[in-house]
Amino acid sequence: MVRHLSKEGFHVVTAANGQEGLHLARKLQPDVITLDVMMPQVSGWIVLNELKADPTLAKIPVILLTIVEDPNQGFALGAADYLTKPIDYNRLVTILQKYQPSAGDRATTGHALIAEDDTTTRLILQRSLQKAGWTVSEAANGRIALELLDQRIPDLILLDLMMPEVDGFAVLEHLRHHPVYRQIPVVVVTAMELTATDQERLDGSVLQILQKGVYSRDELLEEIQAVVPRRIQAFGSRQAQAIAPLEEPENA
Repeated sequence: MVRHLSKEGFHVVTAANGQEGLHLARKLQPDVITLDVMMPQVSGWIVLNELKADPTLAKIPVILLTIVEDPNQGFALGAADYLTKPIDYNRLVTILQKYQPSAGDRATTGHALIAEDDTTTRLILQRSLQKAGWTVSEAANGRIALELLDQRIPDLILLDLMMPEVDGFAVLEHLRHHPVYRQIPVVVVTAMELTATDQERLDGSVLQILQKGVYSRDELLEEIQAVVPRRIQAFGSRQAQAIAPLEEPENA
């Protein structure tokens, strides 16, 4: 399923049992869930019931994929569709595409993680995002940022490169090798003049480098909000953009 759906442009995260599936559903808030019925520990019927009983998950479409031929039970519990094994992958893709949101359906705001050791810059970024409707988590270094990722996966990361304990390059490396985190759009906020070595360490993940001190708070916010739609249009690849520090606006 992973190989087939990935080829069709879907980003797929897997769970080997119901408890893991519920944990990932709450953490990732996916666009759609496929669910087996005959699973160890917790059956798919119980998982489906818990998904629909949770207000934060109830609206996520659930497609049952199972050897159990009892679609009435599935629909009664709230399943959006029901397929029996062996799976007809062409039909599965058609069904999943019904629930795949377009770029215009996605909000351009969400939850952002700011990893920045400079208090003033972090405050400006926080206020800018919150004013535009984002919720924000803050990390004063890369180590804290990685810890926060395990608690909640953000829709966007604003990342400084020069930080104590764990720097931005190390954070990017961790994101790059994680099957879920590598999908998070990243805006790199840096005062560095990137050398050829720095560019190599970024490994082609930087789309654009903007000059220092050029951008006001509003202009920076426009650049940040442009990241999420671009990421959706090229779903499946993590996008990062390097932005120089903004000029501190009046009344920041």
